[in-house]
Amino acid sequence: MAAEMAEALRRKPGKDTAERTEMAKKVLVAGGAGYIGSHCVLELLEIGYHPVVIDNFHNAIEGEGGVPESLQRVEEIVGKKIDFEKVDVLDAAALDRLFHKHKFSAVLHFAGLKAVGESVQKPLEYYKVNVTGTLRLLEIMHAHGVKNIVFSSSATVYGDPAYLPIDEKHPVGGCTNPYGKTKYFIEEMIQDLCKAEKGWNAILLRYFNPIGAHISGKIGEDPQGIPNNLMPYVAQVAIGRREYLSVFGNDYNTCDGTGVRDYIHIVDLAKGHVAALKKLEENCGCKIYNLGTGTGYSVLQMVKAMEKASGKQIRYQIAPRREGDIASCYADPALAANELGWKAEFGLDRMCEDLWRWQSQNPTGFSKAADV
Repeated sequence: MAAEMAEALRRKPGKDTAERTEMAKKVLVAGGAGYIGSHCVLELLEIGYHPVVIDNFHNAIEGEGGVPESLQRVEEIVGKKIDFEKVDVLDAAALDRLFHKHKFSAVLHFAGLKAVGESVQKPLEYYKVNVTGTLRLLEIMHAHGVKNIVFSSSATVYGDPAYLPIDEKHPVGGCTNPYGKTKYFIEEMIQDLCKAEKGWNAILLRYFNPIGAHISGKIGEDPQGIPNNLMPYVAQVAIGRREYLSVFGNDYNTCDGTGVRDYIHIVDLAKGHVAALKKLEENCGCKIYNLGTGTGYSVLQMVKAMEKASGKQIRYQIAPRREGDIASCYADPALAANELGWKAEFGLDRMCEDLWRWQSQNPTGFSKAADV
């Protein structure tokens, strides 16, 4: 009889067990309507997590019912509804209400401004949104006893590389633009917090250059206005929204004189976040990982790859170097492979094919009219 009761309890867990299971899977995704965030939300839903998404629409198009169009598309792909609220991370009161409403096991933090060039022109806005917004989020997490976070950092914290490929032991802080400095300052805040208080677990993911889109073509990168990043601009030239690409500098010490970067498929990047969440469950403390492929491609190599994927000629003109840019930057991703069990799977052709599918199916992005 005792054995039968034990088996029944195993098959039908009580309310407390169910609540603990739900809490273990419920994660806050701050900035989850953006390019990287929406792909991560999709991956989380597909493997059984319950993401609660907040965003302030700064980098997103509002859809029906106040839910971002990107998340509506994710709902179509996975066949599940997304728990979404319009919240700005600078709004401490709104964050506090959110944490009272939900019992989160962890936070994925993507919220912030993200354009290198724009950060040079608007440094105070970048420090306010990125640094102060993160401080508010950490304060609310602290108040509610939520001590697990995955932070969306960037390879820009390395500055102009002292050596290549860049591993996690490379010096940081020599950032060449305010955007990179905000990421560096936030990393320092989180590391100091983990040192000061027991029980905190944080994974700082230093992204290289995410490109591509989900294979469905339903979600992808949709910059508002003129794209700040290379590949969305290249794709818009290919689709006819832009006349030509400006290549900023052709006199760098690289294979063809143009800047070299490590490009990673957005789906690979999203899967890296899932691996990071699982690592947090080990009470790992504070960890830092590069998410990249380990291979660098020049601007002109990327143009040729996109011409191959799209079958279109992509016009470009050489322009002066852009302030804050560096010659080459690519990752040593070995640590993530060893400790997270994560490795980028998709190559350059697949990145460009998926990007072109997204762009060709959505010539004006998520909106119905192209912006300029």
